[in-house]
Amino acid sequence: MSITVHQRPGVYSSYDASSVVSGSGSGRLVGLVAVNTQSEAGVPQTITSYDKAVTAFGSTGDEDMAELIRLALKNGASGVVAVPIASEDGYQAAFDTLAEVEDLAVVICDSTDQTVQQKQRDSVVQASQTRRERLAVVAGGTAEEVEALIARAKELNSERVVLVAPGAVDREGEAISGLAVAAAVAGVLAGGGDPALPLGGAELVGLYGLDGRYGDGDLDLLILGGVTPVESVGGVVSVVRGITTRTTTGEAADSTWRELATIRIVDDVIPSLRSALRSKFRRAKNTPQSRSAIRAQVVLELENKLEREIITGYENVSVAADSEDPTRCLVEFSFTVAHGLNQIWLSAHITV
Repeated sequence: MSITVHQRPGVYSSYDASSVVSGSGSGRLVGLVAVNTQSEAGVPQTITSYDKAVTAFGSTGDEDMAELIRLALKNGASGVVAVPIASEDGYQAAFDTLAEVEDLAVVICDSTDQTVQQKQRDSVVQASQTRRERLAVVAGGTAEEVEALIARAKELNSERVVLVAPGAVDREGEAISGLAVAAAVAGVLAGGGDPALPLGGAELVGLYGLDGRYGDGDLDLLILGGVTPVESVGGVVSVVRGITTRTTTGEAADSTWRELATIRIVDDVIPSLRSALRSKFRRAKNTPQSRSAIRAQVVLELENKLEREIITGYENVSVAADSEDPTRCLVEFSFTVAHGLNQIWLSAHITV
C-alpha cells in the first residue's frame, strides 16, 4: 500500500483489505507432503497463511499444495509444516522428515494411492511410538464407490488413520478426489479443543461442495467399515461421524478403537502426564518420598481430566521402584474414556 505524504496540517487516513487465510493461534500444526516443483524438495517449511503458501509453492489448481494448506488453516490449524517433493519417489523420505517434527497433530498428503497412504500410516504410527503422537487423514479417489472405500479402510486398519469420503468438487462444480475434504478435517482435528467431543457435526469450511451424498444404508456400511463420512446439508458441509480405520485385530472384528475420540483422549491424557512428570521430577531421587509425590501428581492430572469430562473415571494408581533397575520408577493406572453422544432415541407413549 502506497501512502501520499502531504504537507498540509490535518488528520489523514488509509485502509486496505485482505482475504488472507491465517492459522489459528490456539491450534496445533498439520504436516503436509505434496509434489511441488516450485520449492526445494525435502525442505520443510512452516506456513501460517495462505498468501505465504502461494508465494512458496504457487497456485495451480484445486488440489495443489497451497489449496490444501488454505483448507487446513481455515479449519483451525495454527500452521502447516509443508514438505515439498519433486516426484512420487520422495514420499517416504518426506514422511520420515515429518516424523521428527514436534507438535504435529495430523499428517496429510496429496496422494490417494493406497501404497502411499500405507507409508503415511506407518510414519504416524512410528512417530507416536516415540512420544510424538499424531493422526493421519487420508482420502479416496474421485467418485470412489462405497465398497472400494471400505476395502481401502481395511487395508489401512489403524486407530491413527482417518479415511474421509466422499470426494469434493472444484470451483466449477466438477468432481475431484477427497483430498480437500481430508485437509479440512485435518484442520478441525488440529484446531484443539476438547478431545472427548465427537467429530460428528463439526463444520468444514472453505470447501466448494461434495461430489455426492450417501443414503442411510451406505452411511451404515461406511461407518461399520472404518470410513468417516461427510455430508452437505443446506450448503453446510459437516462430518457425520468420526471413525478410525481400525476395524479388526488380527482376523477378528474389533470395535475398541472405532470412535475417533478414543485415540484422541489417549493422546491427550498420556502426553499430559508425561509432560507434568518431566517438568516436576527432572532431577529427583527414587525414594519413597519422591514416589509418593509422583503418585500425587498423577492423581492430580487425572482429576483434572475427570473434571473436564475427558475421562469418566480412573483407579489403581500405583508407583513403585523397579526391582531390576533401582533408577527406574514404575507408574501404573487405569482410566475410562468419555464417550461422545452420537444418538438420542425418543420413545413416545401416546394416549388417545
